[in-house]
Amino acid sequence: MANLAPEEDRMVKMEVDYSETVDKVIPECETLAAEKKLNEAIDKLYVLEKQTRGAGDAISSSKVLVCIVSLCYKAQDWTLLKEHITSLSKKRGHFKLAVTKMVQRCCEMVPEIEDKEKKMNLIEILRTVTEGKIYVENERARVTRTLAAIYEKDDELEKAAKVLQELQVETFGTMEKKEKVEFILEQMRLCFETKDYIRTQIISKKISTKYFESDETEALKLRYYRQMIDLNLHHKEYLAVSKNYHEIYNTTSVKEEEQKWKEALQRVVLYLILSEYDNEQSDMLARIKTDTNLSKLPYYQNVLMCFDTAELLNWSILKKVYSQHLKSADGEPSSPLDKEENWDVLQMRVVEHNIRVLAKYYTRISMHTSQTFFTFDSKEAEKRLCEQVVKSTVTAKIDRLDGIICFTKQKDTEQILNAWSGNLNSVMDLIGNVNHLITKERMVHQVS
Repeated sequence: MANLAPEEDRMVKMEVDYSETVDKVIPECETLAAEKKLNEAIDKLYVLEKQTRGAGDAISSSKVLVCIVSLCYKAQDWTLLKEHITSLSKKRGHFKLAVTKMVQRCCEMVPEIEDKEKKMNLIEILRTVTEGKIYVENERARVTRTLAAIYEKDDELEKAAKVLQELQVETFGTMEKKEKVEFILEQMRLCFETKDYIRTQIISKKISTKYFESDETEALKLRYYRQMIDLNLHHKEYLAVSKNYHEIYNTTSVKEEEQKWKEALQRVVLYLILSEYDNEQSDMLARIKTDTNLSKLPYYQNVLMCFDTAELLNWSILKKVYSQHLKSADGEPSSPLDKEENWDVLQMRVVEHNIRVLAKYYTRISMHTSQTFFTFDSKEAEKRLCEQVVKSTVTAKIDRLDGIICFTKQKDTEQILNAWSGNLNSVMDLIGNVNHLITKERMVHQVS
């Protein structure tokens, strides 16, 4: 069966097998290089490279290219190495396999080089020769990541983030999924550290959370959700933070250690009660309260139930009872309620909860009476109520002249007419029934 060698856009039939010749010439050239006759050895290899390329022997051509760059590297002749990498990668009709093998060998040299300037030069050469070549996109990505690490080590975070953002690894067909996720996580981290929060959010959407369903991806899963927690905390999206901690809590390795799952579940509860009320928050609260592990955290369970019960909350009492228990103790990881600003947010959530309770049980209430439940002055209470109305959490109107809050929802004309029509039909049915009974009684009386 004929041997075929891949070329740029077609399959080329191998006309001559140079494997024996290559196996014989390469040791000879290595000996010449060891005797300080590097140029003579490379000239000999170039002749052989031309022969293998013309004969379509891709495997032998690969060995020759790898030998050329290896000899330059061993001789520490960086100028010659740069020239040959550039010239060999640009030769017309070269095999993809040969160029790939040469680039892979050069990538192996990068971590071995201790001199920073020489390492940077080699990386830039490799990035130049691999640009636009799909078959060496993985190698380009890896050396770019090394370059970003060097920039970061030199405290040049913006350069590191910029150079890594050039890689669209999600489009790489030959790269493993795990390596793709690692690259994207690194891009997210650098963008976040350079305070490019919008780009961090965009990049995070490139990772599908379905990938983390396997137990083998737990390390990457935890890394991803911790980075998302930092991002969501910056935007003060507390419900998203609670969801992220819930994903961490449901991780197998976390569930196996009591201290870890307790810490995660505590933060699920705290960020859940700090988040604004909506259907999504209410649904998650209903699911979390059914977790059996919550009974092992009584104070967190109780404070969660406070927001799930349609009863008015007294802010002063709530803060007095839970302030010590919801904060972190010495030696424990920090709690969100260690920050005083988050207590202000929690107070606002208590007021919003009380407004919803009032809307459920009252149709009309005076402003003076409602202030006793808000722990705010009249202007602040009115502001909070207006915010809830704008968000469509409650329906209310304020009569400032009489100081009355009306929680009834105004019906439109069609609803009023439909209700009137329904009531009228009911009345007519009753009249018909009464008329029938009267007629029946008369007939019975006449017969008797």
